[in-house]
Amino acid sequence: MNQRILQRASHLFEWIERWWEGHQTQRAAGTALVITFLVSLVVLDLNIRGWLPNPLASVLPKNHFYAVEFAFTLLLLFEVLSLIFVLERSVSSAVGKQIEILSLILLRLSFKQFIYFDEPIRWEQVRESLVPMVSDAVGALLIFVALGFYYRLQRHIPITTDADEQASFVAAKRLVALVLLVAFFVIGFGELFGWVSTGRIPTFFDQFFTVLIFTDVLIVLISLRYSSTYHVVFRNSGYALATVFIRLALISPPPFNAALGLGVVVFAVGLTVAYNTMLPVPQREARIPYSS
Repeated sequence: MNQRILQRASHLFEWIERWWEGHQTQRAAGTALVITFLVSLVVLDLNIRGWLPNPLASVLPKNHFYAVEFAFTLLLLFEVLSLIFVLERSVSSAVGKQIEILSLILLRLSFKQFIYFDEPIRWEQVRESLVPMVSDAVGALLIFVALGFYYRLQRHIPITTDADEQASFVAAKRLVALVLLVAFFVIGFGELFGWVSTGRIPTFFDQFFTVLIFTDVLIVLISLRYSSTYHVVFRNSGYALATVFIRLALISPPPFNAALGLGVVVFAVGLTVAYNTMLPVPQREARIPYSS
């Protein structure tokens, strides 16, 4: 792979990453979430009271809980952006971030049930939705707990002992991450246009995780240029398979989505335990952050 291309991609990625993870940007993102939630509440309340003009009123919902849906969707978009920047640091950390996003999506689905209720909420409506709400919430909680064990097991060992090759591998992952960043905006604007023009329900996260599957496989293939050791290939391939199961969880109904999500993190934990066991003793005792 052309080293000049890798170097330019690496510098561009570092610049974007510094901007995104900077204090001011993160503070602005948090402010955007608060403003989105409050403005959504006000606009929805005006629509419920019939105070909005007809063209706008006809396309807006008449339920206050949609404000939670809008804010949570924006939060998930920010988390997906963060995932893209984690991708170059460590394959295992990127998988952990994907599972984090899945757990947040499950919480969002639990909140989403409220948009189907009339206001004021009646028990007759809640009773039918209680099982999926509880299964999504409990599934998210169990994934959250299991992720703690997953992160504790991580060693972050470089896949090669050659410093130049390791730097080249990181640069290659940064190039892939930049392509994924472009895909993020292409999918996002495409779904936004479809929603505004036709009212089509956005499927951004489904599409993005489909792209992630191919991205993970590509990183597995790129890693073979730097290490063909069995335990490294198996681990990275297993992490790519975890992304496939996350994608399946996104299209599964409750409680199968939560069960699949929990299965993914259990699989990732087992994969990490097996990988750590197969490491040579000096590597097993090492902890080098964001390098694998």
